[in-house]
Amino acid sequence: MTRYWLAVVSRDHVHRARELGIAQANHGKRTAVERMGPGDGLVYYSPRTGIRAGEQIRAFTALGSVDAAEPWQADDQGGGFRPWRRAVTYRDAAQEVPIDTVRGELELTAVPNWGIVLRRGLIELGEHDFAVIERAMVGE
Repeated sequence: MTRYWLAVVSRDHVHRARELGIAQANHGKRTAVERMGPGDGLVYYSPRTGIRAGEQIRAFTALGSVDAAEPWQADDQGGGFRPWRRAVTYRDAAQEVPIDTVRGELELTAVPNWGIVLRRGLIELGEHDFAVIERAMVGE
């Protein structure tokens, strides 16, 4: 069964993930990427351009599907940081979309204090919400 994921990551880090063809969530925690399975849909939401600073953008910034490869632990630039990752095929046609563009259509944003849920870093989305975001990002 296909599942759908929303990862909350700064746009700068999303751009790097796209370049590498990987997914990483919750500061590289293993459990985050292990929850994802082959064929699952993934969308990134970026509150800001940078991880702790930068311009506020509040937008969906990438869309893809999880590849069949198993999660692995990377040795990213030395220094002891070894994040867990999964291979992802990103949709090149996906355009950045501000959340306010589709906010009224999403089940995610229909509940009070919905922004607090995003602090988890990785949340499962319903098929409806993923389809709304996908349509907005690729026009299908």
